[in-house]
Amino acid sequence: MRTRNMAAVAGVLAAVLLGAGCGIVGGGTGADSGAFDREAAQAEIRTAVAGAGLPKSELPEPGTATATATPADERERIAQRAAACTAAWQYIGPLVDGVRGKFDRTVAALVQEGWTAGNRQVEKLDDKGGTTASVTLKKSGWTLMARHHAPRTVVMDMVSFQATEDACMGRFTERERGLLAGEDGGAEG
Repeated sequence: MRTRNMAAVAGVLAAVLLGAGCGIVGGGTGADSGAFDREAAQAEIRTAVAGAGLPKSELPEPGTATATATPADERERIAQRAAACTAAWQYIGPLVDGVRGKFDRTVAALVQEGWTAGNRQVEKLDDKGGTTASVTLKKSGWTLMARHHAPRTVVMDMVSFQATEDACMGRFTERERGLLAGEDGGAEG
């Protein structure tokens, strides 16, 4: 159940942090330069994505300062704190030739960097043949959710690689994780 809740939180973080542009400046979580931290995870994701030939993402990364970086409510403040626990890359846009193969090559490149891949899941999204592929990877106290959504009711590709530091995310209460997942959206800040 906790894994499912963390997956929901990771998905919401991708939407909140990448789609809305919220985030904080700075924010590596490693105590020393030799630790596998947010910047190291982000660099590995960027390198794997570029090497696989996925298109350039025009969305801001977690931790990027934006005009909307001032939190307006409790959920945004929690999302801003969570940005320090997150390294991610996401593409949402027009169809990309061979995107599923590029997604798979990105996952393979991350495995070459020491990430351990869990079971791959492929699920049907719609009646027109759309599918979603996902795999969870782990490395040095980080969990990475890799997803490719290829709906056919809306002609677009959605690819995301979102890593969260387990210990950092573990500091959030169940209530805070619920707010990140969109539960209890009317809470006061």
